[in-house]
Amino acid sequence: MLENGRFAMQILENDIQHAGYWGGYVPAFDDLTTVGAPSDVPTDVPDPCLDYSALTTAEMANLIGVAVQSYEIPATVPSPTLSVCASLVVSPKSNTDVLFVRHTETCTAGSADCMPLDQGNLYFQLESCGDAVPSPAYAMSPYASATVGTDFPRQARSASAPSPACTSAALRKFDSSLYYIRNFADTAGDGIPTLVRSQLGVSSGTLAHQVAQPLIEGVEGFRVEFGIDNVSRSGAPAMPASAIAWAASHPTEPTNRGDGVPDGSFIRCTTALPCTAAQLMHVVAVKLYILVRSENATPGYTDTKTYQLGSTTLGPFGDGFKRHLFSQTLRLTNVAARRETP
Repeated sequence: MLENGRFAMQILENDIQHAGYWGGYVPAFDDLTTVGAPSDVPTDVPDPCLDYSALTTAEMANLIGVAVQSYEIPATVPSPTLSVCASLVVSPKSNTDVLFVRHTETCTAGSADCMPLDQGNLYFQLESCGDAVPSPAYAMSPYASATVGTDFPRQARSASAPSPACTSAALRKFDSSLYYIRNFADTAGDGIPTLVRSQLGVSSGTLAHQVAQPLIEGVEGFRVEFGIDNVSRSGAPAMPASAIAWAASHPTEPTNRGDGVPDGSFIRCTTALPCTAAQLMHVVAVKLYILVRSENATPGYTDTKTYQLGSTTLGPFGDGFKRHLFSQTLRLTNVAARRETP
């Protein structure tokens, strides 16, 4: 039970701590060097399971601007289970959450210790050469060997040639993961709650989130809360839709950008109060609660405890399974660090 809990937390931690990593790209609404008003402010909560082969510029900005998002599975599981990705969140356990995490690989495709380019998978390419910055400054598209230079036209400075020589920029695989608790492990009806994950990939030539695979058995409670950074160091609300404003007395501190630190209480995205794009774009920390039960019931033992998962109380369960609650707060370094000022 304890090993399963630690392993579940480790898997989630490794993914969440990379959330919002775009290989050096910084969204304009988080770029403190931006001169004018940013044009890539997320306009809506992204659909994590939309058709990636036909992304619009606005949809790409939403996916990149919102690195993590979550939904609630309420006490009475609705049908469909979610307004998005309903076909993937199959047999979810009630009173749990669904978590989505997005980032690019930390290595460039084809480099040492990194997977080669894979036909049909989604890749991200950053512009890092030339005098004019294109809008957007990246390209994102499914990879096909014949489309390099067209679907992926971005340039990088050549290390072997004198300035301003450019070459085709490297590609990084786009990672998107969906986590939720399923009410069975291997066979429907086996009664073993299990942490499962669906990842973006290619199957039979189709780019989409794949069927969820079981990760850790015995995980029956899962709560996600977000720390929102929507106040600057000056105390003013963060307003990313406008050009950066600087305090006259402290010219290194923007008055209308966050400072990388959560403000106020952590929030949970519920059915009654779903999180908005304006909230999710400011997430700089994630608090996880994971409740794990033993593999088998203990004869003569009755679980009379209650377990506090943030604002939610679970139990007493009144059965013979022993349980342990794990909790951890994780900083989204790739988002929070962009907002830090001297």
